[in-house]
Amino acid sequence: MSKPTIVTLPGDGIGAVVLNESIRVLVAAGFKADYIHGDIGWEFWCKEGNPLPQRTIKLIEKYKIALFGAITSKPIDEAKAELSPDLQGIGFTYSSPIVSLRQLFNLDICVRPCKSYKGNPLNFVRRGKGNTIDEPMVDVVIFRQNTECLYSGVEWTNPPSKVYEAFMTHPKFAANFGSVPVEELSISTRIFTRKATIRILIAAFEHAKKFGYKSVTVCEKPNVIRETSGLMWKLAKEIQRNSFPDIKLLNTNIDAQMMWLTKNPEDYGVIVAGNMFGDIASDAFAGLIGGLGFACSAQFSSDGIAVFEPTHGSAPKYAGYAVSIVNPIAMIESACMMLDYLDEKKISSKIRKAIADVIIEGKVRTYDMMKMTGRPEVIMNGAASTTQMTDAIIAGLK
Repeated sequence: MSKPTIVTLPGDGIGAVVLNESIRVLVAAGFKADYIHGDIGWEFWCKEGNPLPQRTIKLIEKYKIALFGAITSKPIDEAKAELSPDLQGIGFTYSSPIVSLRQLFNLDICVRPCKSYKGNPLNFVRRGKGNTIDEPMVDVVIFRQNTECLYSGVEWTNPPSKVYEAFMTHPKFAANFGSVPVEELSISTRIFTRKATIRILIAAFEHAKKFGYKSVTVCEKPNVIRETSGLMWKLAKEIQRNSFPDIKLLNTNIDAQMMWLTKNPEDYGVIVAGNMFGDIASDAFAGLIGGLGFACSAQFSSDGIAVFEPTHGSAPKYAGYAVSIVNPIAMIESACMMLDYLDEKKISSKIRKAIADVIIEGKVRTYDMMKMTGRPEVIMNGAASTTQMTDAIIAGLK
C-alpha cells in the first residue's frame, strides 16, 4: 500500500511546536507517510492579506488529509492594524482560517473525544459517600456540527436596509428592537439546515452503536431556541425511533449540562450539539480530563477530506519561551485519531498505551500536570519540557 501524504499546517504560536512533536511520535511508532507543509495563519494574513492562501487550499484538495496545529485569531480592528501597510485600505477583511477551512471543504462533522487517563493528577474528583474522594472516569465523545449555527459568519453591524426590513417583519424584533437606531444594531444569525443536522445526528448515533455507547444526548436549548435547537431535537427523536431504537436518547439544555457534567459525567456517552453549544460542551468536558492539553479533535467532510487538530489555541506567549513547556498530548492524540481514520489502529493503540503508561507512572509531567503557572522557570522546578514529554512517550513505544 502506498504511503499517504499528510498536509501539515503548523499555524501560529505553539502550533508548530506540538505539530513537530506529534510527527516525531508517528515516525517512532512506525507510521510511514510523506509530509508536505501548508501555509496558514497570522503571518500570511499580515503579509498577504489571506491567512488561508490558495496554495494551501490546493494541497488539501489534492491530498485530503491534514494535521493542524493552532492559529491566532484577533478582533477585526487589531487584524486591520497588523496588516502590511501596502495592503491596508484596499478591501482585505480578516476571517479565521480554520473557520474558513471548515466552510470551504464542508468539514461539517467535528468529533471531540474526552476520555480520562488513569493517574492524571488533573482528572476531575468529587466528594463521595462518607466524605470520601471519588474520581469518576470520563469517556465522552462530543459530535459538534461544525459549519452552521452562530459560526456561519452571517452577521451585520448597522445592517443594510433589506436585512433590517426583513427582521422588522418578525413581531418580536419589531416590538423589542424596532425603536433602536439601525446604526446601533449588531445582528448575528443562528442557522441550522435540516440536511446538516441529520448528518451530524446520524454520525453520533452510528458512533455510539459502533463503539458500544449506551446513549446519545442532544445538548441544545429547545425550550427557548425553538426553531434551531428545536429542529435538532425533533430530528434526533425521529432518527432514534426509526434507526437506533436500542440506543437511549437523552435531552439536556446547555446550561443544565454545565451543571450535570460535574455531578455525573460518567453517565454520558455520546453528546451531539450545534456549533456553539458543541464548542462549549467539549471544552467543559475537556476540563474534566485535564484541560485543553488533553483535548483532541477530528473534522470530516462528506467527500473524504479530514483535518485533525488539538482544540487548544496558539498560546503565543509560550511559543516565545527558549524551552517549550506546553503539553503535546492533545496534538499527539489528534494524530492518533488520524491513524484510526487511516485504519492504522495498531499504531494508534500503541501510542495511546505509551501515553497512558507515562501518565500513570507519573515521573514525567508537564507544568499543567504539576498544577504550575505557565512560566519559563517551571522547567527548573521539575516540570517536563514539551520535548521531554514526547521523549518519554517515544521511550514507552519500545
